[in-house]
Formats: sequence, structure tokens, C-alpha cells
Amino acid sequence: MKAGFLQMAPVLGESPNNALKAGNLIESAGEFDLIVLPELANSGYNFNGIDEAMELSENISKSHFVDILQEICAERKCHIVTGFCERDGDRLFNSSLLINENGVVGKYRKIHLFNNEKDYFTPGDSQPELYEIGEWKIGMLVCFDWAFFEIWRVLALKGADLIAHPANLVVKGGGHAAVPVYAKTNSYYVITSNRTGIEGDLHFTGESLIAAPDGSLLAQADSDSDVIQIAGLDLSKARDKMITPKNDLIADRRPEMYGGLLD
Repeated sequence: MKAGFLQMAPVLGESPNNALKAGNLIESAGEFDLIVLPELANSGYNFNGIDEAMELSENISKSHFVDILQEICAERKCHIVTGFCERDGDRLFNSSLLINENGVVGKYRKIHLFNNEKDYFTPGDSQPELYEIGEWKIGMLVCFDWAFFEIWRVLALKGADLIAHPANLVVKGGGHAAVPVYAKTNSYYVITSNRTGIEGDLHFTGESLIAAPDGSLLAQADSDSDVIQIAGLDLSKARDKMITPKNDLIADRRPEMYGGLLD
């Protein structure tokens, strides 16, 4: 698989233009199977209260942002994962969508809300699922989920080969440091697409990355550029859980010893 991230600075309240900006960047890219956009790429992030968050949210089935990305997928025969400010009735969710030429084929609603997100969004109430792209099994998480190792292991136990991780990170050394560790300890690929720019009092940190199953970085952006980076990913490396001839990361687990996690 050829997969990677699209790092950019979405503009608050300019959903169609944000999609067009992503499309223009994609036009400059070579071939790829999957590209990951930042968290809340349609709406922007730093809302001035719940009323603005609701105003800038979108219903998936009526979203011009989604329509534009679907057209890109149809033209390029690819998949796109994007963060999305989702309105469902009178509730808002900080969601991640998997889109292909047929539309939205996967959705994850962020479980762990960060700071002021708790004032706007309803936390997701179901575990992330896996979706197939060819032989690959893809999971999705969003930004602050980086701080909770349990959910990364849940996806490994389900058989994930790659985690798409849209983000709006504002603290250097947080998610950027944790993601390669999760890639290594679960032996799968992780693509973190972080945004750049400034909104109000928030300065987003960029440095999007692609982490390999051994924890190495296959690509990493700088802190402020609009950029796409793509890497070739090897499915056999994500499926190989052996770290010595006698140690399997999954088979060697001792769940009967982990009861304290549920207390």
C-alpha cells in the first residue's frame, strides 16, 4: 500500500474551501491508496462557544465537504480518512470518516475528548471498528486518543494493520512521542495527520508522521508547511508479531493478570 498524510491548516468556518484546499494539495501528489487529513478538517477547531460549533457542524449525508472528497476518491481510485465535525440531530461528534468513491464507508466518533471539546461534543460510545482496503485492515482514532494505550491495544487485538489518526495536536512531545511507541508495541503502522496554523489562542504543532511497526519514522513533516508525504507500507511487517523466535506480541499476553485495568 502507498499511504500517507496531508498536513494543512483548515480555516474555521470554511468547509467547502477546506475541501478544495485538500484537493489542490492532492493534485500535486503522486499515486497513493490512502491519505489521512487532520482532525475537524471540515470546520476548523477553536470554536467560540457551542453555538458556533453547531453552526459549523455538518450532517454527513448533506455535506459538500464529503461530496468533494468523494469526487477526489472516484477520480483517483483512492481512500481518504478525514476528521469531521459531525452533527447528528441535536448532538455533535468529533468524528473520523473513511471515504471512497462510493461515499462514507467507515466512521469513528472520538472517545476521549480534550479540554474545551467537552463543551461541544458528545463522546463516542462504541469501540472503533476495522475497515478493509484490499487486504489491509484499517482502524481510526482521533487526536487525544493518543493518551490512552488501552484503545490502541483494542485495535491490535481486532487485527489492525494500520491506524489512521487525524489530529489537532497543540503540545509538542505528547502525541508525537507516543504514536511511534504504539506502532512498535502493537506492531502496526500509524499515520498521524496533524494540522498547522493558529486559531485564537491555539498554536497547532504540525509534524505529521508515518510510523512503522518497528517504531521507526518513515516520514515526518515540519511544524508549519502544507504538505503531503507518502510511504510504501509492507503488509507482512504489520502482520508479523514475533519479536524473538519465542515471543509473539499478541500470543504472549497474560489477560488474567490485567484485571486491574477494569477496576
